[in-house]
Amino acid sequence: MEYKLTVGLEIHAELNTKTKMFCDSKNDPDEKTPNTNVCPICMGYPGTLPVINKEAVRKVLFLGVAVGGEIADYSEFDRKNYFYPDIPKGYQISQYKFPLIKGGELEGVKITRIHLEEDVASLQHARSSHDDKYSMIDFNRAGIPLLELVTEPVINSADVASKFAKELQLLLTYLDISNANLEKGEMRIEANVSIDMGTKVEVKNLNSFKSVEKAIKYEYERQKAILDKGEQVTQETRGWDENKQETFSQRLKESSHDYRYFPDPDLPKLFITEIPEFKNIELPELPQEKRARLLKLGITPENVEIYVTQPELSRYFEEVTLILKDLGLFILASNYIISDLKKLVDKEQFVEVIRMISRGELSSRGAKEVLKVLQESGGESRAIALDKDLMQISDRGELEKLVKEVLKEENKSTNVNYLVGIAMKKSGGKANPVILQEIFSK
Repeated sequence: MEYKLTVGLEIHAELNTKTKMFCDSKNDPDEKTPNTNVCPICMGYPGTLPVINKEAVRKVLFLGVAVGGEIADYSEFDRKNYFYPDIPKGYQISQYKFPLIKGGELEGVKITRIHLEEDVASLQHARSSHDDKYSMIDFNRAGIPLLELVTEPVINSADVASKFAKELQLLLTYLDISNANLEKGEMRIEANVSIDMGTKVEVKNLNSFKSVEKAIKYEYERQKAILDKGEQVTQETRGWDENKQETFSQRLKESSHDYRYFPDPDLPKLFITEIPEFKNIELPELPQEKRARLLKLGITPENVEIYVTQPELSRYFEEVTLILKDLGLFILASNYIISDLKKLVDKEQFVEVIRMISRGELSSRGAKEVLKVLQESGGESRAIALDKDLMQISDRGELEKLVKEVLKEENKSTNVNYLVGIAMKKSGGKANPVILQEIFSK
């Protein structure tokens, strides 16, 4: 029997602010020494008072505007109560009833809310020399600003879920909100999976886009098998085992009332529209806008996606087009950037190669050779072409002499392509084949 898959995503992303969410401890995800960037506030000492990081709030509002969400006039922080070693206070400061952003849409997927909270400490599980299991706590991560985005349960395939997560990661980096590196845990994806809108199962530990797809597909088949047997799916939190390629039970899923949310009495209420820094948010060019602009230039969809996902290459192309200023050469330049530049070269010298091609001074083969030298040892494009005898012959008078010579020797042939090939061979590959074709045809 076939069932309808329904997925909702919960995605966390660590914000790249200078300091943590409620204190001035350094926010450094690359810190290797445990318990270095800590203070009494992020370690949960009694009597400490948190202070809201204004930059973290601003970054969440940026994302809200980018996805077309509704910025809250009023927002507040709540205490989410639960006991676990990575929460020193016994509660996490989060948002419940009044998130910063409501609604919005990305990749055709509707968004429920985007809110802000503090990250928790990280646990390192190990064994002693006596094979005793133990865990250590590193508080460097505790208190880092953490954005949480929750989608509506409207995703009906694993592929769409993965595509949404990829586009969100791209958007976070474009807006300079988060580095969003999944391998480092700077972005974490959880999937709420159900069949026919039945019991929802939360799947954690999805640290790659492939894992998102595989876990959702596995969970669909697992739940389907349970329903086919006439049994009930258990509401629980499950993890994803990358080695076994299957989900496994972690704990029964809590409901919101289990956390006993209540407004944090130590933090002020936020009246967003009254805070000057949060007005007139101007966004950079977003991924979808860049796609549309580059496609309009005539760049192929495949190359557009390369530029959208590789910022350094994209900047190089944009700077090259500013120098070229000739719309007709943008596509030519793009093709050589994507196909032939393993290493970026001096922009002026690259542009000179493109101009030499357009003037008929350099063949495609010659251009590739010049670009190869530029990448290996630098230099000047024209000097390289002259030194390696790569300049193409485009002088009509000279080429007409060559054509007459070939026709004299090959007076029985009327195949133009064959004759062009003979002429190219005679010229050592330096004759302009386009002009040769014209002359032979005439």
